Amino acid sequence: MVKEVCHHPRLNEKAPDFEAVTTHGKIKLSDYANKWVVMFSHPADFTPVCTTEFVAFSKANEEFKKRNTQLIGLSIDSVHAHLGWVESIEKNFGVKVPFPIIADLDMKVANLYGMVHPAAGSTAAVRSVFIIDDEGILKALIHYPMSNGRNIDEVIRLLDALQTSKKNGVATPANWKPGDKVIVPPPQTQDDMYKRKDMGYEYIDWYLSYKNL
Repeated sequence: MVKEVCHHPRLNEKAPDFEAVTTHGKIKLSDYANKWVVMFSHPADFTPVCTTEFVAFSKANEEFKKRNTQLIGLSIDSVHAHLGWVESIEKNFGVKVPFPIIADLDMKVANLYGMVHPAAGSTAAVRSVFIIDDEGILKALIHYPMSNGRNIDEVIRLLDALQTSKKNGVATPANWKPGDKVIVPPPQTQDDMYKRKDMGYEYIDWYLSYKNL
């Protein structure tokens, strides 16, 4: 028996374009050129953990917009089911879902992005987050189990870190938040290694130095 392999786009490669029916009409990923995109998937509509996430993403939508970022949801359900779910969320939580939700009944986008993990459960798509930059490059990919909800503050923190790294050519340390010191890329030559201590950075060792932006 041939083992089924889950394929998905690789980091720092072009995110596959697609056209899909959504709660906001037809969209293409390429419609959002020059914007960052956070696309997140769910196994099905009207599921409890996913409902709490939709509420949280909806409440944070303005924070994503401040970062030139478009949210896109996805579930292996019909657009009519999506509309019913959106209505239920508004009725029960007083929150309008402001971003499009892809109706991926043919699993075209789910398969294109490697969201189908047969061992993860009986539903069609696992819960994933894809962060795509303003040039269409996949910068981060996170998979979550069915049982535990995503931390939306962490998605925003990671987005801030990715945007900071891209803009300034730096890395960010563990638990970094905007305003914290960043990591200077390590030297590439022996000569630069010896010079590193005298370059005005917060010098820990030749391979680790911090600076303020």
